[in-house]
Amino acid sequence: MTKFQPDGWHTVTPRIVARDPERLIAFIKAVFQAQGGLHPGRPAEIRIGDSVVMISDGGGMRETMPAFLYVYVEDADATYQRAMAANAISLEVPTDTPYGDRRAMVRDAWGNTWQIATHGRDA
Repeated sequence: MTKFQPDGWHTVTPRIVARDPERLIAFIKAVFQAQGGLHPGRPAEIRIGDSVVMISDGGGMRETMPAFLYVYVEDADATYQRAMAANAISLEVPTDTPYGDRRAMVRDAWGNTWQIATHGRDA
């Protein structure tokens, strides 16, 4: 069978086109303990847990655009605190949801919204 996607990637991969992608990558690494970095001539591949997020400046061909991402983490409260320390804006403090997630929401300096969640139980 012919492979149609790289190893370790999911079928759908979010891509954030942002001004100053280096600083956005530093934010994501600080908040989500992500791995990865810039690659000359192609988008950055940043791994958060088992997922890849591509990040680039668009190379002058794409307009910047914010993303809205739901990210599962081991500890939503600690991740929220790291986001606050990295100058994110709080949109929702950590709260238990009726569907079993403990969830918070922040906006970064690039306009991206990050819902940060830890799944505690099935509804």
